[in-house]
Formats: sequence, structure tokens, C-alpha cells
Amino acid sequence: MIDRFFLSHPRSVGESYAAHARTAARFGFTMIVGGAACLVHALLPNLFARTASDTVKKLYGQMKARQPAFSQERPAFQQPEWQIEYEI
Repeated sequence: MIDRFFLSHPRSVGESYAAHARTAARFGFTMIVGGAACLVHALLPNLFARTASDTVKKLYGQMKARQPAFSQERPAFQQPEWQIEYEI
């Protein structure tokens, strides 16, 4: 059970639990900051005009560079809905 919940995914991407936790936390924090900038931009369009889109592009580039198999795949947002595999 512990292996399934905590270790199998980090191993599948070639990382230890701690390394994966650090990376996921950094990605999550970056998304929160980008999302907050997007919310401010919604109210005041002259502020943070490119912050959210730049954040998404930066994170996508980092994710793509970290996982060689990921770079071979077509991004989920470019696939037809019926081809996307969801994890539950």
C-alpha cells in the first residue's frame, strides 16, 4: 500500500520520493503564483498581461525536458478527448 501511494510514481519518473516531492511542490507553488497573477489580471487587465501564459509555457518546457518519454507524446490539450487517458 505504501509503495502504491508514495513510491511507484516517483520511481516511474526516475526520482526518489523526496526529489519528486520537491519538484512537485515547486511546480505547484509556481502554478499558484501564476494563477494569482491571472486572477489579478482578470480584474485589472493592464497588470500581469503575460504572466500566466509565460508561467504555463515555462512549466511545460521544464516538464518536457524532465521526461524524455513525455516529449515524444502529444500534449493532452492537443489530443481528441476520446484519446486522453485519465488517472483516478
